[in-house]
Amino acid sequence: MRVGCILYHPDFINDLKKLDIFIRDRAIKSEKLFHVNPLHPSLRLHALKGRLKGLWSISVTLKVRIIFSRMENGDIVFLSIGHHNIYQSL
Repeated sequence: MRVGCILYHPDFINDLKKLDIFIRDRAIKSEKLFHVNPLHPSLRLHALKGRLKGLWSISVTLKVRIIFSRMENGDIVFLSIGHHNIYQSL
């Protein structure tokens, strides 16, 4: 997987602001790692299924995920971040 630019949906920004500082710091580290090596095992990258088919997920912690979409040009759009139940809000 090639990662171009990482773009941020306004919902992602709002969700990120609601998280505590520890999780925000971990999310920033995860984003940097994702940009350098999107297949790093600690990110647990996987495609989503069902009604979220076409979206992808990486792990920030065991309970916190970043949901994103991939554009045809390789750019990534971070859509949402939060606890595992964020899948229900998309």
